[in-house]
Amino acid sequence: MTSPSTVLITGCSSGFGLETARLFLDRGWRVIATMRQPQADLLPRSDRLRMLPLDVIQPDSIAACLQEAGPLDALVNNAGVGMLAPLEGTSLTLAQELFQTNTLGTLAMTQAVLPQFRERRAGVVVNVTSSVTLKPLPLLSVYTASKAAVNAFTESLALELAPFDVRVRLVLPGRAPTTRFGANAMTRMPGQVPPAYADFTQAVFTSLRDLDAPTTQAIDVAEAVWRAVTDPTAPMRLPAGSDAVALAG
Repeated sequence: MTSPSTVLITGCSSGFGLETARLFLDRGWRVIATMRQPQADLLPRSDRLRMLPLDVIQPDSIAACLQEAGPLDALVNNAGVGMLAPLEGTSLTLAQELFQTNTLGTLAMTQAVLPQFRERRAGVVVNVTSSVTLKPLPLLSVYTASKAAVNAFTESLALELAPFDVRVRLVLPGRAPTTRFGANAMTRMPGQVPPAYADFTQAVFTSLRDLDAPTTQAIDVAEAVWRAVTDPTAPMRLPAGSDAVALAG
């Protein structure tokens, strides 16, 4: 009897990562769901589920997690942090924090699994970025830059790994007001808004709360990740959510 394939997903405490873990479990995969502080009640109990602690900005945490996880068939880099703030008011410390998680954390996780994929000549890496890389939006300059960097290195990496039959893909979600992303992004905002930008910032926030416009649901992202992992003919970039699909044209 063939053993189920195994996927490791980062950032599973809520939103896209949690829904993606649930979908892969439902479809028979073995799932390694990771987060900084595992919570056993987030997903249904299953002999195909393991929850492991992981901080993608800590090399020792990455090494320990992969040692516990064992051989993988797919890696989904979903962990990330957001921020809404004018560039003029954004400290370099906060910008570095964003790049450390969103860009370098994704790069580090990818780098860590590549030897096993290359040696087996099999495996898939899916990096979850954002549709903000398709259309410029205000207050998201640093966040967009951190995600655009992932797009760039992913597309280059795909060329490097093609000779080893290892696939690399991007999933680009749209705006997802039903997840905790927006609330988490705003926690990095206090003290980051110069008074001259106050009215403009408030107007942007009002537009972001518009639930009548097309948006993205977590299941949209999970389905796009599923396709990226399981369909060898999937395109390099998969927009997820009606708004992201519209932006991708």
